Amino acid sequence: MKTRLFLGVAAACLLAGSAGAVDLKFKPGEDKKFNWESYEAFSKAHPLKGQTLTIFGPWRGEDQALFESVLNYFREATGANVKYSSSENYEQQIVIDTQAGSPPNVAILPQPGLIADLASKGALVPLGDDTKKWLLDNYAAGQSWVDLSTYKGKDGKEAVYAFPYKIDVKSLIWYVPENFEDAGYKVPKTMEELKALTEKIAADGGVPWCIGLGSGGATGWPATDWVEDMMLRLYPASDYDKWVKNEIKFDDPKVVKAIEEYGWFSRNPKFVDGGTAGVASTDFRDSPKGLFTSPPKCYLHHQASFVPSFFPEGTVVGRDVDFFPTPNYASKPELGNPVEGAGTLVMITKENPAAKAFLDFLKTPIAHEVWMAQSSFLTPFKGANQDDYANAPMKKQGQILLNATTFRFDASDLMPGKIGAGAFWTGMVDYAGGKSADDVAKSIQKAWDGLKN
Repeated sequence: MKTRLFLGVAAACLLAGSAGAVDLKFKPGEDKKFNWESYEAFSKAHPLKGQTLTIFGPWRGEDQALFESVLNYFREATGANVKYSSSENYEQQIVIDTQAGSPPNVAILPQPGLIADLASKGALVPLGDDTKKWLLDNYAAGQSWVDLSTYKGKDGKEAVYAFPYKIDVKSLIWYVPENFEDAGYKVPKTMEELKALTEKIAADGGVPWCIGLGSGGATGWPATDWVEDMMLRLYPASDYDKWVKNEIKFDDPKVVKAIEEYGWFSRNPKFVDGGTAGVASTDFRDSPKGLFTSPPKCYLHHQASFVPSFFPEGTVVGRDVDFFPTPNYASKPELGNPVEGAGTLVMITKENPAAKAFLDFLKTPIAHEVWMAQSSFLTPFKGANQDDYANAPMKKQGQILLNATTFRFDASDLMPGKIGAGAFWTGMVDYAGGKSADDVAKSIQKAWDGLKN
């Protein structure tokens, strides 16, 4: 899964903390940007001294340290003893622990497919209608988050089993402002304008795009993000949902059209650095480097919010490079403002008062603001102070989430592994190699039809 590729490779570890020995990054009451009033109210309502909360999740290394800084506020507010742990193979470990009857109180996962499996086996605790209402009222595009959090339980009935927390935006296009200024280009507001800009750059003798699909055994996945963006901008989100569930087949004309719209950018040799042959052979980590050469090898690059990790050392986002959301078609205003992304979801796997209190804590602005004020955290929570974001680029990405009318999780991560992390990837490589969108779509659908029920 794509979400699995960028979680870090630090050694697994277990960190524990308790009230009275916590290090609070921002002192309560001192910085007025933070919502201390709600934090104090939460603390008064949740005295948990002497109780233990165990949390298992994907965050390791730097992200674990950041999450621990948030957990310290829960420790301080409640008096609970909180233990967080992770594992390099956390997806397998949570399955082993739940099957053995020894799960943590709270599990945090970035894979909705795995969450659906855990819910269907009765391994998760329903979070209730109050959580559903809270998401509807407090998260931008609230119904999207309710949909993402809803799964079928062991009894086959749907319920909210998860709470989205820490979101990634994928629908981004990166560019160097200085290159645009020198050439007289403007940031496009619509998909039609993006296509016109692409043609303009090529007509001026430049190369519009850098595109690279290489990623070792996961080669092909960057193109799936393109197709997913196109699906959300060509059709209603309900069609996207049906596609993910195989209710709209891969070889349906709608999906073929989405692949071809990606191909409009990637299959024209004048539009891509290295020509069409270079798309599949260029590593995705190397592909954005063309933005920074002099003269630039390309002017535009489609990639998620994590891509600055692969920019030249010292590159400052917002100054040396910037981004804009993948634009929508002006001809389709009825589709609103969709955003594609990923993220993590929090579940109760072994209920106790501390676990229920932790879910209440995630509904406070502080649980979001403390991480926002550091790095690598975006939230659709309307109650969090946007001025708490650590820098302007993070705030800009946060605004993309807040302005979304629809949010949809990365489709390939929602599909069966052999499709989303298999046939879809290889199909996009075949497409880069010259196969037609129709033939590629048929081959992916054939793989899906071959899955055992």
